[in-house]
Amino acid sequence: MIELIKEVFEHAVMITGFVFVMMLVIEYVNVQTRGSWHFFLQNRKWLQYVFAAFLGAVPGCLGAFTVVALFSHNILGFGALVAAMIATSGDEAFVMLAMFPGKALQLIAITFSIGIAAGFLTDTFFPNLNFIKKLQHRKLPLHEEEKCDCFSSSEISKQLRHPTLPRVLLIIIVLMLIAGVLQGYIAHEAQNWIKTTLLITSLIAMFVVITVPDHFLEEHLWNHIVKIHIPKIFLWTFGALFVIQLIMQKIDIAAWVSSNQVIVVLIACLVGIIPESGPHLVFVTLFATGSIPFSVLLASSIVQDGHGMIPLLAETKRGFIATKAINLFFGLLAGYLGFFLGY
Repeated sequence: MIELIKEVFEHAVMITGFVFVMMLVIEYVNVQTRGSWHFFLQNRKWLQYVFAAFLGAVPGCLGAFTVVALFSHNILGFGALVAAMIATSGDEAFVMLAMFPGKALQLIAITFSIGIAAGFLTDTFFPNLNFIKKLQHRKLPLHEEEKCDCFSSSEISKQLRHPTLPRVLLIIIVLMLIAGVLQGYIAHEAQNWIKTTLLITSLIAMFVVITVPDHFLEEHLWNHIVKIHIPKIFLWTFGALFVIQLIMQKIDIAAWVSSNQVIVVLIACLVGIIPESGPHLVFVTLFATGSIPFSVLLASSIVQDGHGMIPLLAETKRGFIATKAINLFFGLLAGYLGFFLGY
């Protein structure tokens, strides 16, 4: 049990840490550009779908985490969130590219295309869901009356000589994240590119924390990100991963799938609902050995999203359920259509 808690804690810290530094960077870019970049996205729905589906299609969960961060600040819409989660295959994309690269690239192209179409249909048929209305007030803070000079050498020197408590705490947090990755305490089992991405984004976050003025740091970074978002994201991530791991220790998913070939598409989609990277590997392995057809792998890939959806639980539970329900619909549709067509 102690090992399980330790493993889940490390995963939760990695996920929360990446979401944290991404939020810092997003907040910084938003203020520096006076919000013009996300207004460009907000007014172009099709660009949102393509952009989000592209981030989702990038192997790993980091692109999905980024989309959740953008959605939670009302920069990307619900359709874009759906597009990303359909397009993503989480960390399993690396395994598929290693085991059957040709079919893996075909799968990524198909889920990318389905994601864009599903995003458009979602916004067309479900434009006014209650949880979307509740999130619409969550804009990235932008104080029009103030001009943020976020890189002044004289101010930086003064701020470092006499730092405020929030600045000291943020520097310590980012340093601990960097040290954790370098020492192997965080993301030690992850691919090298994930570790590199975490280090690069953490170094960018450190630059932001050191250089921004006190007002920006306290209002945008400390009061908005650290106090409001991070505690909820960490607690929900840790709790969800812990429960999922307990269930997976009790159930042999591979044996369950093998003994229910008649309804294997439905099983693949239902297993895909679990917000965890591991279960999908069952279907990757079964496909690689020729035990299941491509349609089953496709259905599973559409519904599952690795760890990508877990941070959304901290923002909106209804949004999490609605996204999973839509993904389940498209997974079943594509899976059974492909199954009956002989794929």
